[in-house]
Amino acid sequence: MLIVFFDMEGIVHYEYVPQGQTVNQQFYLQVLKRLRLAVTHKRPQKQVAGARALHHDSAPAHTAHSIQVFLASHGIPVVQQPPYSPDMALCDFWLFPQLKTALKGKRF
Repeated sequence: MLIVFFDMEGIVHYEYVPQGQTVNQQFYLQVLKRLRLAVTHKRPQKQVAGARALHHDSAPAHTAHSIQVFLASHGIPVVQQPPYSPDMALCDFWLFPQLKTALKGKRF
């Protein structure tokens, strides 16, 4: 499994989940700490208040109290996941076109 964090400028941080590792709140908290360091080094302009926000789904590891405390203590706002609706396919309209644009003309 791959965890990827990106913004409009491209990929900020990614890491593979080790084989057999469960993505629980302890693991996700460590990932967020590494993400915060990556943003500090790669996007220093994003350290200004209001310049960044985190959007993740409502998985138990993401909504755990320890995660919410970490995000609040570091001033990282969270964009709330809307309730499930088959009419809302956000990745189809925003994420996938962005990724296609970045990969356009490249051959693998």
